[in-house]
Amino acid sequence: MSKNEITSLFDEWNSALQTGDPNKVASHYEDNGILLPTVSNEVCHNHEEIEGYFVRFLAKGPRGKIDEANVRIYGQLAINSGLYTFTFKDGATVQARFTFVYRWNGERWMIVEHHSSQMPE
Repeated sequence: MSKNEITSLFDEWNSALQTGDPNKVASHYEDNGILLPTVSNEVCHNHEEIEGYFVRFLAKGPRGKIDEANVRIYGQLAINSGLYTFTFKDGATVQARFTFVYRWNGERWMIVEHHSSQMPE
């Protein structure tokens, strides 16, 4: 496993955002994955809740870009944390801190934890 491979998982997730299909985005998360989303106060605990969040988020036409990534790999777990910026179809932007925790399930890396919080300043 390389840091580049883990970094590319964001690109795959971001490409899923571009489809506008919340199910495609949710498919990147483990069945019991947790999402602490950027623009909601609700914690998402499963695919149904994650899809529900992305129905609303994808309606805004988000496109993400990593500004700073910090990848660490611990065997079957990998963490990528840092800063990213989303640009929306109305031209608005939001910069946020992120943490993706991935687990290798024997076939592919899955998101088990995703925390995203808007920058406070």
